[in-house]
Amino acid sequence: MSDPDNTSQVLYEVQDSFATITMNRPDALNAITPQMLEQLGAAFAEARDDGEVKVVVLTGAGRAFSSGVDLKALGDVKIVDGMVGDILDIPARGAIEIMRVTPKPIVAKVNGFCFTGALELALACDLMIVAEEAKFGDTHSKWGLRPTWGMSARLPAAVGLQRARELSMTARTFRGREAFDMGMAVRCVPLAELDEATIAFCRELAENSGQSIEAYKTLYESPEVSAALQREFEAIFKITGSNERLAAFM
Repeated sequence: MSDPDNTSQVLYEVQDSFATITMNRPDALNAITPQMLEQLGAAFAEARDDGEVKVVVLTGAGRAFSSGVDLKALGDVKIVDGMVGDILDIPARGAIEIMRVTPKPIVAKVNGFCFTGALELALACDLMIVAEEAKFGDTHSKWGLRPTWGMSARLPAAVGLQRARELSMTARTFRGREAFDMGMAVRCVPLAELDEATIAFCRELAENSGQSIEAYKTLYESPEVSAALQREFEAIFKITGSNERLAAFM
């Protein structure tokens, strides 16, 4: 899936036993489209099946990890009860499921903006390393939306229930240093040092037994998180005003 012409929405590269998957719409701050999600699923499947790959890194091209869902990708689809709908939910959940069953550590390398759906993708990774300058936020409530890609399960697991409530209900923006301080990320460095720090971290992971890491990945999968994911996917809420809020933004 490598693409020297930069026409793909996702780039795939393997070097030194590390696979790097890059969301590649830098002019749109790597805003997420259905096509990008499908390509992410294919890239993670390729990394999963490549015997030479020991660690997988997910990042974004340019100055963003990803700004979140590209609302223009919805076209004429109307938001119902705060849900973006199957056009995005089906490929997103498919890609995240491949991430879940990939027996290799997946590291989110958050280099810049990381909002809402992008934060859900980052949280679906096993580990997160962030730039101090990176900006995060769960803005579902700002736009009259509700999470459908795992936020309600994985954010509390990462930072605790009270902090997760505060972040989601205020929809506030926070920086990489705070993400690290609250336990969301395992490393935090200045942006200029992020590439080097990520390589060093991946080497640290790759030196250990891949089979042991696969065992830990399975053992650390929380039954509570799995149940919370199921509840999020199945729950329906009456949410109105979403389309008006989004229209004002667009």
